[in-house]
Amino acid sequence: MANFLSLFLSVSFVIGMVNGSKSQNDTFPAMPTPEQVLWQDMELSMFVHFAPNTWEGTETDNRVTPLARINPEKLDVNQWIDAAESFGAKMIIFVAKHAGGFCMWQTETTDYSIKNTPYKNGKGDILDEIAKACFERGMKLGIYIYPGDDTWGAYAGGGGRTKDPTKQEAYNKVLRMQWEEVLSRYGKQISEIWYDGGLVVPLEDIVKKYAPDAIVFQGPFASIRWVGNEQGFAPYPAWNGVKTEDAKTGIATADHGNPDGKSWLPLEVDVPLKDHNWFWSPTNSKNLRNAGQLMDMYYKSVGRGAVLLLNSAPDTTGLIPAEDMAIYKEFGEEIKKRFLNCIATTEEKGEVITTEFAAKTMADHVVICEDIIFGERVREYVVEYRSGGQWLEISRGTSIGHKRIEKFDPVEAEAVRVRFLKYSYLPVIRELSVYYSGITDESNQLTADKKDVLVASQTITKTGKFEIDLTGYIKKAGQYKVIAKSNGKAMTFDEVAVFLHGVETPGFAAAKDDGSCNLNITAHPTGEKSSIILKGKLNLGKVNGEFKMDFYIQHN
Repeated sequence: MANFLSLFLSVSFVIGMVNGSKSQNDTFPAMPTPEQVLWQDMELSMFVHFAPNTWEGTETDNRVTPLARINPEKLDVNQWIDAAESFGAKMIIFVAKHAGGFCMWQTETTDYSIKNTPYKNGKGDILDEIAKACFERGMKLGIYIYPGDDTWGAYAGGGGRTKDPTKQEAYNKVLRMQWEEVLSRYGKQISEIWYDGGLVVPLEDIVKKYAPDAIVFQGPFASIRWVGNEQGFAPYPAWNGVKTEDAKTGIATADHGNPDGKSWLPLEVDVPLKDHNWFWSPTNSKNLRNAGQLMDMYYKSVGRGAVLLLNSAPDTTGLIPAEDMAIYKEFGEEIKKRFLNCIATTEEKGEVITTEFAAKTMADHVVICEDIIFGERVREYVVEYRSGGQWLEISRGTSIGHKRIEKFDPVEAEAVRVRFLKYSYLPVIRELSVYYSGITDESNQLTADKKDVLVASQTITKTGKFEIDLTGYIKKAGQYKVIAKSNGKAMTFDEVAVFLHGVETPGFAAAKDDGSCNLNITAHPTGEKSSIILKGKLNLGKVNGEFKMDFYIQHN
């Protein structure tokens, strides 16, 4: 089937390039693989975070819970699948091992695992349960095994690096064995593999052997990339292409999107259901998001061509709480309501695509989808509606890719068209659809706090060298901007490096063209003392003496 699909897409591509060869420039677009096309078509997935953290009520496993307490007697993986299906998710990504190192399958690599708990008298294997249930119910399955492991001092965000270099080789063998165990059992079923925070341990050979068609999140052989935040939105424009050198880092984000990039690396938007709580605790129900907030995320993720990965967090009984289940159901129903009444739809290629209505009617959504097997061709577009014979603008934008949802105040229209103002090759549109929902949103938009926060004031010598502790200012994974000012004047960063838990971690800091420093924090901060340090050098020009320097941080 996979070979047939590859052949079909290859033939379709050749035909499309012949029929749609008119271009405005010579830029050849990046192209997705058949597996990437299928992955982007899913649009919605569900995370399952379940670990000793659940019993501890914390986001990081502090290992204070006796294994004898871990016995989720009501655990029902079919209830988890019910939750995913209720909001339209096509895949469940199960966290089989988080940063603490606890394994949810019968492993030979560690005693810190489900086999040493009372669950099913030590014979339990939650990974096996969810794998079998997903297969029976036609739900795709993804696997998350954290690259790091507290047992070995492989720190959060290090991609599997150990704090003690003498332990690296031994830990590499352990992590390789864990992936060998899991993929040798379920590899053909696995649709996505998660390397949270990147990957430095060699695993590509194991993946290619057992799960060659799986989509890979982060790492040097990644086929998708992290959006760069855990707040439920993709920045716009959200290009699928990135430069090849950025793709190879394994930690590229939306910030690296480039319409002329040669590597196709679409975006995944992962987000908790409860503010920034990935794991259940008895106190985090107050952070439960409502369906309106989830719809805002939907428009800003799926509606910008990304895949939305919404979290679930079973409690200590093994069940997803009833209040969470109700929100998933409401969210799914809300999506259906808004896209139930399709007024008109068409598919076509060209500089202008129009869909005519049978009669003048109200409209408040336009959905545009490029046929991405031909790449991402559109660079700028405008959406217009006709009323009384006159064309009026609804909206305009840049990236479309897999899907662009334009939501607007209701208009009475006879037709809708999209004019492509800039493109690399003649646009091929898989879908142009117009909808009317009649729904007026209340204020459910989630906004990021972009305040500049003073981190430190230091005296800097003419060398420009500095060192600042950011631990207390970075509470979430995401993108951060650091700015240095002297007497109110912004200075330029020349050299920057992030040290996580005392270890220099390449790729987490970059000096930007605007003079600021960008931080790419891919892992949930542990809060341990001095665990996030930024070191570097400022460009002070030809000056002597000492300067007072203020350092500010902003969460993008």
